[in-house]
Amino acid sequence: MDCEVDGKWAELRNAPDDHPRVKIGKIGVLISNLGSPDNFTYWAMRRYLSEFLSDRRVIDYPRWMWQPILQLIVLSKRPFTSGAAYRSIWNHDTGESPLLHITRNQHQKLSKIMAKRYGGQVITGFGMRYGNPSTKSALHQMAEEGCRKILHFPLYPQYSATTTASANDAFFLALTKMKWQPAVGTVAPYYDNPDYIGALAESLQRHLQELDFTPDAVVASYHGLPKRYLIEGDPYHCQCQKTSRLLKERLGWDDEKLVTSFQSRFGSEEWLQPYTVDAVAALAREGRRRIAVMAPGFSADCIETLEEIQEEIKDAFIEAGGECFSYIPCLNSDDSHIAMMESVIAKNLSGWIDECPPESPRISR
Repeated sequence: MDCEVDGKWAELRNAPDDHPRVKIGKIGVLISNLGSPDNFTYWAMRRYLSEFLSDRRVIDYPRWMWQPILQLIVLSKRPFTSGAAYRSIWNHDTGESPLLHITRNQHQKLSKIMAKRYGGQVITGFGMRYGNPSTKSALHQMAEEGCRKILHFPLYPQYSATTTASANDAFFLALTKMKWQPAVGTVAPYYDNPDYIGALAESLQRHLQELDFTPDAVVASYHGLPKRYLIEGDPYHCQCQKTSRLLKERLGWDDEKLVTSFQSRFGSEEWLQPYTVDAVAALAREGRRRIAVMAPGFSADCIETLEEIQEEIKDAFIEAGGECFSYIPCLNSDDSHIAMMESVIAKNLSGWIDECPPESPRISR
């Protein structure tokens, strides 16, 4: 394998003069997240929601039954309500959602770290499962930049078929459209990674020190999932519970201090319980009227954390008699989070590449 030297791309050796120019010699790291609409307008929301809710990993009802309901009923109303929610959290300075803005920042920080650690042989990119930039476009861009090996890193701490598997589906589907596929790898969920647990604990303690009240409880709110997914073998619920347990052990807390719950229920079937909106109301009625809420299942703040937790869930707590409520932001682009991601990436690249200082790049001959 050849690699970049002095900022110039190596090309295929011994190729005839009329051979197309091909860049080679790079390894790519592609981080991915759920995604968001291009805007909060009706049609932008409808396109996004249609793609998201048509994913069989997310809604696994038969298409003949679900699609008429989705296209004729759900998408006639939900783009308005979801659009209003996105408008309330939209980053108007950059013209994008908080999730997209944060993921780009994560990518930019990782890019600098990878360049320093591997001497330019490893480049990073980011893509979204739904919306833009798509996983497909990010993957193809990496291939055009000369990546012959690509590591796909879904930014979901806990595995679920609805998130991690769906992100990998999009990645592998994009590979089917390529004439020259790179060698690929995927990153496993990191729900019990000591660096991840440490970053959560550090973020939580830092936030609590800044509050002007002492919470009676901290709620760890994870995204919900239909209960039957657990019965059918999805490990998500168990991995969420383990994250909470390890976090409690790290902090030296008991079960009363850290409460685990699940949010964002959709549809009429039973989902994982307790539901966060009910759990916070129950805490208030029990007399625990000062709480903080964190979201350990999200790697970046998004509509579920910035709007649902800080509005709907907060309102349920206050209406039930709660007095003090605080939301603890996701790890986002925090240095401890980026360091954890760097460590995970380095372990997954083991065997693919040796660390290579920027001042002395290696060339395979």
